[in-house]
Amino acid sequence: MGGAAQAQTVMVPNFWDPKAQLERPEIPTTRSIRFLVDDDFPPMHFPGLDGTPTGFSVELARAACERLGLTCTVQVRRFDTLLGALAEKQGDVVAAAIPVTTDLRRRFAVTAPYFKIPARLATKVDQTTKDMPAFSPKVLQGKTIGIVEGTAHEAFAKAFMPNSTLKPFTELTAAEAELKAGGVDYVFADGLSLALWIGGEDANGCCVFAGGPYLESRFFGEGIGFVMRSEDEALRRALDYALQQLWKEGKYAELYLRFFPFSPF
Repeated sequence: MGGAAQAQTVMVPNFWDPKAQLERPEIPTTRSIRFLVDDDFPPMHFPGLDGTPTGFSVELARAACERLGLTCTVQVRRFDTLLGALAEKQGDVVAAAIPVTTDLRRRFAVTAPYFKIPARLATKVDQTTKDMPAFSPKVLQGKTIGIVEGTAHEAFAKAFMPNSTLKPFTELTAAEAELKAGGVDYVFADGLSLALWIGGEDANGCCVFAGGPYLESRFFGEGIGFVMRSEDEALRRALDYALQQLWKEGKYAELYLRFFPFSPF
C-alpha cells in the first residue's frame, strides 16, 4: 500500500504513486460509457433504498465519469455474467469486485487497482490495552488463530505464523463466533468481511483489528480495478487518470468514508 491518510479514525488507503503524473488522454466527451455492475456485494455494490445500484465501486465509477465530463449509465447484471457481457459488447466497463489476475489481464484491459481487500487479524478488545506493546509476529507465538480452511489466509498463516496453533473453520462466521466467545485468541481472514463484522451488531463491540493490513499479492491478489475490453486502451488510460485525480482532490476519501465507516485498513 502506498500510504494511508487518517480521517475520522478511519484509515483511507492510497494506491497511487504521488510521483506518477498521469496525463489525460483524448476521449470524445460525446461518448456514453455503460458500466456493468453486480448488486450483491456490499459495500462495493448493492441496491440503494430506492433500488438504484450504489456502493463504493458504483459511486467511484460515476465520479470518474463526472471527472472526465462523460455521460454514463449503470446496468446491473448477475456477477458471473459480467465479463461475458463485457466481451459481447453489452457494456463498456465492469465496475465490480472482480479480482485482478494474470488471466484477467490476458483477456481484458484493467486500470490500476482502486481497492484491495487486505488480510487482517482480529482479536478481543480485552487483549488490546493501552499498555500492550506494539504488535509484532512474536505476539502470535503460542496463540491460537482461527482461519477458514482452504483459503489464501490459511496458506499465509501456515507460511508466516509457524509458532501459532491454527484452528480451521469451514465458515468465517463460525470463527468470528469462536473469537467472541474466547475460544481462539485471533481470527485471520478477509479484512473486508472482518470489518463489517467488527463494526456490526453481531460483534457487539467485542473485537478489534491487531497488526496488518497484509497485502502480499502472491496470496491476496493484485486488487480490484475497472475492467474493459483490450482494444479500449484510451478508455483505460482515461479512467486511470480520473481515479488518480479523484484521489488527489479528496473525492476518493469522501466516498471511502461514506461506504467504509469501519475501515478494513
